[in-house]
Amino acid sequence: MTELSGGVLRLLARFALCCAVSTGSMAQDGYVGEARCVACHALEQEHWAHTVHAKIFRSNPKNALAEKGCEACHGPGARHLEDATDKTAIIAFTRRRDVPVEAQNAQCLQCHQGGERIFWHGSMHDRSRLSCSDCHNPMAEISASGLLARSSVNDTCFGCHQQQRMEFRKRSHMPLLEGKISCTDCHNPHGSAARPLLKADSVNQLCYTCHSEKRGPFIWEHAPVRKNCLECHLPHGSSQESLLVVARPFLCQQCHANVSHPATLITRSNLPRGAVPDERAFNRSCSNCHAQIHGSNHPSGARFHR
Repeated sequence: MTELSGGVLRLLARFALCCAVSTGSMAQDGYVGEARCVACHALEQEHWAHTVHAKIFRSNPKNALAEKGCEACHGPGARHLEDATDKTAIIAFTRRRDVPVEAQNAQCLQCHQGGERIFWHGSMHDRSRLSCSDCHNPMAEISASGLLARSSVNDTCFGCHQQQRMEFRKRSHMPLLEGKISCTDCHNPHGSAARPLLKADSVNQLCYTCHSEKRGPFIWEHAPVRKNCLECHLPHGSSQESLLVVARPFLCQQCHANVSHPATLITRSNLPRGAVPDERAFNRSCSNCHAQIHGSNHPSGARFHR
């Protein structure tokens, strides 16, 4: 008889073991035990053994469900042993199976509910039918924390949010690519009471967590600043300085077009070639004089000069 290779022998041994356990005694609740899962899924077990889930399930299970090991997430394995080709026999965290996204997420929410996930149901990601496994990979330790699908939070978010990835590469941008912040410093991907998944009640409240000097209260308040920081700034990145929506003085003239001198600031700039631009439009333009544009506490600061 031709000698069989080691790989074929191992495959046959696994098949024989699976057949044996499928015909053996099983628990009435359908759970077969982690040892029987490992008999066929050795590669998956090798990667999973280093994850935080494996350490908790094996060393310090919090409840009876965690003691089930693999079946705590994938459900009872008895039907899967009887017919491995039945895609509905076990919960697989992939879009290539017939398991609904809601069923996949429900398995994760058995343990991961409340806290940051209190607003998950009805959130933008939930309504977009995003599954937990689209962002997380609990079967391998790819990221430093969070069992993410990619090496970092930002890379995981950029997998879908390509527009924001481009904005962060503009010349003026939030220091995300430099590693000083991450997407989750401002957004809660698991749901929020504010749009778009902000970790505060409003855009301004979120900005104030870092830019507290802009909070006020001020004696003289600038209306667009009080209304929304995004009236003048882009949140991720801009081709203008200081994340501005457009360059000054054009930004200011969107509102201040017919009051005193502002309307004349760029008039000479639009003259034929060779004309000298208005000197007040150089450097920081309007902010050369209106330096406290976010608000002023000076008694004479009505026009944000001081």
